[in-house]
Amino acid sequence: MKYIDAHLHLSDEEYRGHTEEVISQAREAGVAALVSNSMDLKTSVESLRLTEQYQGLVYAALGIHPWNVQTITDDEIQQTVEFISEKEQNKTVVAIGEIGLDHKYKKIWDKQLKVFDTMLHLAEKLDLPVIVHSSGATAQVVDMLPSYKLRKALLHWFSYPISVLPKAVENGYFISEGPPTIYSNGIRDVVRKAPLTNLLTETDGPVRYFKLPFEGKMTTPAFIPSVVSAFAELKSMKVDDVAEQVCRNFEDFFGVKLI
Repeated sequence: MKYIDAHLHLSDEEYRGHTEEVISQAREAGVAALVSNSMDLKTSVESLRLTEQYQGLVYAALGIHPWNVQTITDDEIQQTVEFISEKEQNKTVVAIGEIGLDHKYKKIWDKQLKVFDTMLHLAEKLDLPVIVHSSGATAQVVDMLPSYKLRKALLHWFSYPISVLPKAVENGYFISEGPPTIYSNGIRDVVRKAPLTNLLTETDGPVRYFKLPFEGKMTTPAFIPSVVSAFAELKSMKVDDVAEQVCRNFEDFFGVKLI
């Protein structure tokens, strides 16, 4: 059985010195592909390097995270755009991400919007899907995205408002969920209501604030089989069938053929 982790941050500083362990655990768990999402230029460069080190397993999403907007300069934004534009022919670059909006940073909202717009236009130009962070701003993001000619959009860790979910699905957007599917009523409701054909699995590692059975553990793609089992429970389906459909969704969204 194959699994995928559509969203983690393998280039994050917290994984430094643990990358081999993370990759080893992923392989042992049957994870066939994972997408290393980036936060800025530095992590974009590192994500791409990791795709070369772990060919056939690691793919890269390159972009500027809204959390980094508060410190980024216009020069750095331009350098990131140029780097992504230069590297987009590399087949391991499968998306622009992680990009988006975060309501927590309202004081820099205009700058967030500017950077998000820049990243979305870049995705249009390069014909790449986008992986979107929308904490506290999901309704606004779902309203915004149709004004761009995007190949595909993934709403990572979609949580609320649940009322936006039908519109997201109608627009053809994908939803990725991770370990909270096991214990969060809100996330479980999303997975229950979203068509399986629109769902992907993720860990968002190195995020650590998960509850049992993951509490206190380093987050790795090895968590994914448990997430798929939770999907299967909520969909009243066989685990094998869910895993297979999620892999097909991954291939469809990222244009990657799993080995």
